Amino acid sequence: MKMRSFQWASLALIVAGTVAGLTLANAQSIIPKEPTSQANVEQSVHNPAPVDVPGQGSVAAGQHSASAVERGRYIAVAGDCVACHSIPGGDKPFAGGYKLDTPFGALLSSNITQDKETGIGNWTEQQFADALRKGKGREGENLYPAMPYTAYAKMTDADVADLYAYIKTIPAVRNPVDTNQLPFPFNIRLFMSGWNLLFFDNKPLSPVAAQSEQWQRGRYVVEALEHCAACHTPKNFLGGDRTGQTYQGAELQGWFAPDITSNPHTGIGRWSEDELVEYLRKGNNAFAVASGPMAEAITNSTQYLSEEDLRAMAVYLKQQGGEAPGKATSLAMSDPRMQSGQKLFSVNCEACHTSEGVGVSNMVAGFAGRSSVVAPHIDSLLNSVLMGSRGAVTEQSPTGAGMPAFDWKLSDQQVANVLTYIRNQWGNAAEPVSPDAVAKARASLGAKAQLTVQE
Repeated sequence: MKMRSFQWASLALIVAGTVAGLTLANAQSIIPKEPTSQANVEQSVHNPAPVDVPGQGSVAAGQHSASAVERGRYIAVAGDCVACHSIPGGDKPFAGGYKLDTPFGALLSSNITQDKETGIGNWTEQQFADALRKGKGREGENLYPAMPYTAYAKMTDADVADLYAYIKTIPAVRNPVDTNQLPFPFNIRLFMSGWNLLFFDNKPLSPVAAQSEQWQRGRYVVEALEHCAACHTPKNFLGGDRTGQTYQGAELQGWFAPDITSNPHTGIGRWSEDELVEYLRKGNNAFAVASGPMAEAITNSTQYLSEEDLRAMAVYLKQQGGEAPGKATSLAMSDPRMQSGQKLFSVNCEACHTSEGVGVSNMVAGFAGRSSVVAPHIDSLLNSVLMGSRGAVTEQSPTGAGMPAFDWKLSDQQVANVLTYIRNQWGNAAEPVSPDAVAKARASLGAKAQLTVQE
């Protein structure tokens, strides 16, 4: 297997960081041995509304009170635990096996049911807390940050204890999972000591005196429980968050998690707090219809959050600033790509998205003036056109409108042309899409080739 040069550079830096980290550890521990109390910084959830989580069992909580289990169930929903620790469409929730593709290889999520051999049935509360907030396995081994311990490190002691109480009620499911599928040398967990030294900030959230309690709560839900930065913050070549670019959008398993800062051009700056709450609750609003991983997050997590927590998230996110983009110029309709794209749009897209590109409010995505359409990263556009997509299925939007795949129908050039047209019509302005970019996405996504009829 040939490794890319950036992977060799990654390895060299990680090794260097590991050596430095081990040297430093002799004088001062990188991660504290005991959970840091955050009780005076953030308040844990109290009296959450009942939430139905797939696979939640009725096993007795033992020494844990019913109220602690119920609060923990809410924390599990807010942390979206079921999404990563379950195979989509499977019948073994929380039993692991979900594949996470990283730039360094594949990882499979672990079994977190109460099975004592293949799950975490024998784990103590301290071992559970160490995994959650320190990135340490039961035997002290380093976990990979695909499990977002970098965010969960900010969780309060009370919320961790309640989450453990809930996890103890999940029925045991025997499902052995070999979680580490990474190739050599990335399968060597010791190297994560260097990564942690470089990128793991395990300090608890400190209160910001100038901000309201609602903002503080929103910060806690966004940064710790929902771990939004894990998807929406761009990563460097080592997989760490890029400094100064928090929430400004990132590539994610064939999708692009969009900018969720208050930038009015590329982010959610034009959304009101009510519209953001609506999106997180329903999976759609006047500006967007969730798809891909975000649709899953809304289906499994945010739709069940309390009104107070959704409102707090909106308050916090609306105050996150981002960089202003450079100005683009729309392609003229005289451009052959625009003319071809217009014809393709009329035949394939207009019925649902309308000739004005406004879609159907709260159901079918509109294109006119949409920041996600003109974003420099086109991963989500390519994924949706080639593979199709399905909107979030929520209590308030139970149908979850779907889009068919066009990989079999359109060539690389045709996909490029129709997307170029969408990105430069109705007042939009963005770089044209190249057929090479489509071909690359078709290969990486495993999309079908265009169907051809032989005479």
